[in-house]
Parts: sequence; C-alpha cells; structure tokens
Amino acid sequence: MEESQETPYAFRQTLKTPAPISCLAKGSLDHFVAGSDDGSVRVYNQDTLKVVKAIKGLGEVSSVVCMEYNTGVLGDMWVASNRHALHFAMDTEKMVLAKADATLTLELGADDDVLNELSLNQKKTQLAFCLDSGEVGVVDLSTKQITRMKTNHDNICGTVKFIPDRPSELVSGGYDSRLLHHDFHQRTVLSRLDLGTSPLSESSGVSMSPPFILSSAMSPSGILAAGTADGRVWIGTGGEKMSGKRRKWEGLKQDEAFTADVGHGPIVALHVTFIGPRTLFASTLMGNITLHEIGGLTADGKLDISPKWKKATTDVHKVNAIIATGGLVIIGGLNENGGGVIEVWEKRPKSGDV
Repeated sequence: MEESQETPYAFRQTLKTPAPISCLAKGSLDHFVAGSDDGSVRVYNQDTLKVVKAIKGLGEVSSVVCMEYNTGVLGDMWVASNRHALHFAMDTEKMVLAKADATLTLELGADDDVLNELSLNQKKTQLAFCLDSGEVGVVDLSTKQITRMKTNHDNICGTVKFIPDRPSELVSGGYDSRLLHHDFHQRTVLSRLDLGTSPLSESSGVSMSPPFILSSAMSPSGILAAGTADGRVWIGTGGEKMSGKRRKWEGLKQDEAFTADVGHGPIVALHVTFIGPRTLFASTLMGNITLHEIGGLTADGKLDISPKWKKATTDVHKVNAIIATGGLVIIGGLNENGGGVIEVWEKRPKSGDV
C-alpha cells in the first residue's frame, strides 16, 4: 500500500497564502477555488496554478461552491462567511472583488451563529447550508425562499450533502455524532443514525475522541461516506443506486454499512472526497492521505473498504480541505508556521501510457 512505482499521484507544487486555507472547491473550466481564514477567496487556473481572480474583505470563509455555466466563463460562486451566504458573479473584468460586489447576500444564521458548509444539488437549483447551532436548511435559488428543517442536530452541524436523484432529500452530519436524512420539502426526518451508539469495527482500538462527524462525501451513485473525529470513515452503501430507480434511499441502514480506521489518536479530522463511484480519498488532520476502494464482498456478504495507496503531505502541516479534480489532488490547510498552504498532486500516467 505504500508509495511505489505504481503511485497514482505525485507531488507537483506548493502554493502559499498569507492566511490558512479553510476550504477548497472545484470551479468551472479547469479552475479550483480556495477560501481563507482572513476573508479572501482565490480562483486558481489548474494548468498554470496562478491566481486568475480573487475576492477580499469578507469575514472568515468556511465554504465555497461554484456554479458552472457554458464554456468560456468562470460562472457564479456562493461563499459562506460567518452567518451569511454571498453570491458573486465571477465573469467581470475586475481581478479583485470586494464584499460590495456580491450580487446577493443571504443572512442564514442568527446573531453569532456561523455557517459551516454549503452544498449544491445536481441541477444547481437548491443550496443547502448547515450552522454551528446544529440547524440545517435549504435555499431555493430561483425564489430565494429559505426552508429550515424542523429536526436539527444537538451540537454543531459541520456537513450537509444532497442525495443524487432524490430531488427533495439531503443528509447532514453533526458533532452530536448523528447522521440525519431529511426530506427538505416536508421538513421531516426520513431516517437517522447515531454513530455514538453504533458498533465499532473490530479493528478499532480505544479512542479518546467521540465520533463527531466532521466531514462527508456522497458518491454519484448514492454511497455516503462520513469522516469522524475518532479517526474513522463510516461508509453507508444501503443507498447505492445499482440499476433502475430506487424506491427509497436507505444509505443509513446499519446492516449495509461499515467503518474503516484511517487515523489514530484523538482529534483526527477527516476530509473525504469521492473520485469515482466506489473510490475515495480520506485525509487525516495531520496530512496522511489514503486512497480507498469500496468493493469485494466479505464472508457475511457485505461490501468492504480497502486502502490502495497512501502518501503524506509534504508542506501542509494541518489539513482543512481536500478535493480531487481534473487529474489533480489538492490539499489545503496551514504550514507549521501557521501560514496558508495548498499542496497540488497530479496523476501520473500509468505504465505504458504515452
């Protein structure tokens, strides 16, 4: 599993920023976006790794999502900053935009509440959000109507994702160790799972951390992955769409779920991103990146997860985000001096490729 001649990704370049990188997002047209603790957002060209556009003067940026349009344009961007979601049209001659350039500002949190993650549905018509207060909601982007769920988390809600091919459903994860599956039109909970009471995998040792849910990823086929503070990735395959239309999404069914130990010791943040229907990257807080594959039935007939390859970051001392896009793996966080750093890895051609 260690680095070898078959290493799929190799270090390419390190990019530095004045403040720690708090979030990363795939942009349109071979671009990626990095948000920072100092209220800045940078749009990078994936080929040159140069900044082509920036936003400055916001509050701390916690999440960015991009809306791709036709080729030839950068499209629009939603930025989460403190309790606001700000919409920016990036196709402007301005190189550096300011808060005043936002075409719309939505106040989604009350008082000192803070937004943690924004998420777009497949059709780019709905924007989900989650807050420190544990609240989860959805903005209809055509009417700007805000729908807030009736049932929320008992602690910080750090992550929210739409479910593919389920037009009114999403999943949220919180520091209460719970996953909640919502119907956001009805504002009801369809299913739930408490990882604090679910059985641990046999390989798990004693952990100092509770299984706070810090990150999540949804595969295009409906597999859910959740990263926990005790160093595990929980995988729910019960909602995987194999063929035809599912009657309902059952991704939180415990008998079709399993966990994998990825990090060891307390306070291990996991940042999870899918690069294929059954392939995902997981990163620990300290920069140990593992490529996992979901497959192979176990003796009891369940799917399993196996680590295929791993590599440690070179310059990112503490990881806050990871994305995979266009043959690149991009890891953002801070260096040992507390400055911002982005590490870019690129896919190596396989043996025999020209």
